[in-house]
Amino acid sequence: MAESFGPLAGMKVVELAHIMAGPVCGMMLADMGADVVKVEKPEGDDTRRFLPPDIKGESAAFMMMNRNKRGIVIDLKSEDGKAALRRMLESADVVIENYRMGTMEKLGLGYEELKKVNPGLIYCEISGFGRTGPYASRGGFDLIAQGMSGLMSITGEGPGRPPVKSGAPVSDITAGILGALGCVAAYTRKLKTGEGQKVDTSLFEAGITHTYWQSAIAFATGNSPEPLGSAHPLNAPYQAFRTSDGWINLGAANQKNWERMLTVIGAEELKDDERFLTNHGRMINLPALEAILNEYFVKDTSEAWLARLEAAGVPAGPVLSIREMHADPQALAREMIVETTHPVAGEVKAIGLPIKFSETPGKVGRHAPLLGEHSREILSESGYSEEEIGRMVESGAVRAASPRSGP
Repeated sequence: MAESFGPLAGMKVVELAHIMAGPVCGMMLADMGADVVKVEKPEGDDTRRFLPPDIKGESAAFMMMNRNKRGIVIDLKSEDGKAALRRMLESADVVIENYRMGTMEKLGLGYEELKKVNPGLIYCEISGFGRTGPYASRGGFDLIAQGMSGLMSITGEGPGRPPVKSGAPVSDITAGILGALGCVAAYTRKLKTGEGQKVDTSLFEAGITHTYWQSAIAFATGNSPEPLGSAHPLNAPYQAFRTSDGWINLGAANQKNWERMLTVIGAEELKDDERFLTNHGRMINLPALEAILNEYFVKDTSEAWLARLEAAGVPAGPVLSIREMHADPQALAREMIVETTHPVAGEVKAIGLPIKFSETPGKVGRHAPLLGEHSREILSESGYSEEEIGRMVESGAVRAASPRSGP
């Protein structure tokens, strides 16, 4: 049975999702206290085979995305398997699914069918392009969504260079977060009215939400913005600069910080340079501004510049590697690096919950499930007897982890 904690304690979630977007949604809800049951196919979520990297044979990718969840394996091609899932969904608050359009309906588990037996069910669909529109039946991947949402057209070193996607799968991750937000919003209504509803979001829409500034520019000018490297499309200087031993990010975008920055680097004369008197001028003359500032910043180390800029109250920061970020004192103080104990992999680090609650804190306390680790437990909670569970395991309708590999 799931431990009770967090603001979503008592919420029952069934996750019928794989890879990333759906599992991010489930992970967010689980980290805030929901009891999330992950339903896997007999061969398991595809991320179990994203190897390397692994820790003692366990996929690092799977363990990252599926901590705090309980796991059950159900063969949805079997009648007993479908019946077991239907019984679970009859008492669930939320179901998350990211199958191709029509898959759940073919299984007899679409929203219209399920709401007949569970009117309070929140049915969260996360797909490539959403469940309406001309692309509704298409499959979706983060790379495709980043390209079609316009993100790749504004990412990269500059105009005329090859298109570049964000290093992180931002459409996948953001779709999961939007799905979780939609589930929580729908849950507040359910608590007031008892009624559920469908929540529908997509990787395509998630990508589009990251274009707020660039879309504002396009709406206003009629022109599509182009990539600017690390620079900002509306403010300057707001970008990365090379130092004698690396890179720093500088956020001297408003007039006060611009002038403070000039004092720090010893470039007081630029305060009277007509090209740079206003933010408008600095944006128009950004290439010249970049060239001038680079000549100053390359004269000293990142550490030296950051100390001076911080002392002057100018926003700035280092460009950290992932490993450096993991060791950063602020990341550690904010509990963004956490550990769970896995029965096979041992101590496993993960990224923590990025939302803090003063009265009902969330947490990461449960390891990602072994394949079928909680199958017997979950079926028992759904009213199945030990004899019935045994028959289902024997027939292959469900899979349960062996005593050797897990509970």
